[in-house]
Amino acid sequence: MIEHLTKETFLSKVFNYEANKDWKFEGKRPCVIDFYADWCGPCKMVAPVLEELARDFEGKLDIFKVNTEEEMELAAVFGVRNIPSILFVPASGQPHMAMGALPKETFIKAFKEVLGVEI
Repeated sequence: MIEHLTKETFLSKVFNYEANKDWKFEGKRPCVIDFYADWCGPCKMVAPVLEELARDFEGKLDIFKVNTEEEMELAAVFGVRNIPSILFVPASGQPHMAMGALPKETFIKAFKEVLGVEI
């Protein structure tokens, strides 16, 4: 299931940038964060793909969404200027940002290569 993050939930589930200067993942499982806006056409194309992947990878990774119109500070922290922007966050190591409406196959490849997660 996909969860929409606010600043407060982001700080506790992904990265508390107010307490840490250096990256420190707060989550239990690798995650993917979709930075989107309701008016964005490509974002609407990615949404059903992420819903399907959330079911396929349930229990192996978390998929979150951040509405850039409502959570401008989160978008600014990650330098999001284009949407959709997808942040791949491994359980350990640095996160990786990708931009644009990625196809399902690209997500699955990134899950394996960046997050170390397979179906």
